[in-house]
Amino acid sequence: MFKRIATAAAAALTLFSLAACGAGSPSSAQPGAAGSSASGAAAGGQTQKITVGVIPIVDTAPIWLGKSKGFFAEEGLDLDIQTATGGSAIVPGVQSGSYDFAFSNLISVMVAKDKGLDMRFVADGASSTGDPAKEFGAVLVKGDSPIKTAKDLEGKKVSVNNLSNIGDTTIKSVVEKAGGDPSKVQFVEVAFPDAQAALDKGVVDAAWILDPFRTAGVEAGDRVLSNNFVEFDPKLDIAGYFTSGDTVKNKPELTAKFTRAMNKSLDYAQQHPQEVRDIVGTYTKIDAATRAKMNLPLYRSTFDRASVQKLADAAQKYGTLSKPVNLDELLPR
Repeated sequence: MFKRIATAAAAALTLFSLAACGAGSPSSAQPGAAGSSASGAAAGGQTQKITVGVIPIVDTAPIWLGKSKGFFAEEGLDLDIQTATGGSAIVPGVQSGSYDFAFSNLISVMVAKDKGLDMRFVADGASSTGDPAKEFGAVLVKGDSPIKTAKDLEGKKVSVNNLSNIGDTTIKSVVEKAGGDPSKVQFVEVAFPDAQAALDKGVVDAAWILDPFRTAGVEAGDRVLSNNFVEFDPKLDIAGYFTSGDTVKNKPELTAKFTRAMNKSLDYAQQHPQEVRDIVGTYTKIDAATRAKMNLPLYRSTFDRASVQKLADAAQKYGTLSKPVNLDELLPR
């Protein structure tokens, strides 16, 4: 079954490849603000085209829903969603101006800032559910594996989709919390569609896999060793929508409009999970049966700053970042 799902979804799922949020920000605008903006746009008959770069995965369902529901049009925005097969083009796309806004996991943007690029999140994107029974990502081992706890990952090979990113950062923390030495875990870079096969063949001893591949692996007999996001922090923000510091500073009205529309989209997606599953079928090749069974991320319109700070601290501790992260320069103000 996994092989069938992997073949169907491989082209559409490369979650968090390199790339993939706040009180007092434009997101705190009253609901009526969007309505008045819509009225102005409708009266003037003018819209502003914006291009947003995303990876076609379950996590980005809210922006697709928001477009279909007209939330961006209400703000006078003509939304052009551009998909990337992986995250390697996401940050450079924003930096070059090819994208007005884009979707990425938190650590990828932190790494960009660590290297001197001025990038800022303007809306949350996807978060841990906080519930192990409903979580969409996990570290899996074979059903008969002698690995019983995260501490047992010492000296073992664990697959992640990208090294020095959100997967290995959270897993290292979970291993350390369990009394293990995270420096002794051997992380191997394996794309999510190939991870379950690598586990089956013994190429790796454990595999970090996100849905729909997580569900497929469990159905094939693999065992959840760790829900690493939940265990790292049950309120963990994983990804969000960002832009350049220049856009935030010099185009505040545009940024506010995008944030309002995106936040409305996130809230709507969280309240309508079936519509999320339905719209995922319009931009990925994940079949209906799989969409019905897979776990969804939590979608919310405010960042949990404490969890973001915890993630930033862990990334610095384990060497992914060279210096502390200033959340006031990363998250919406």
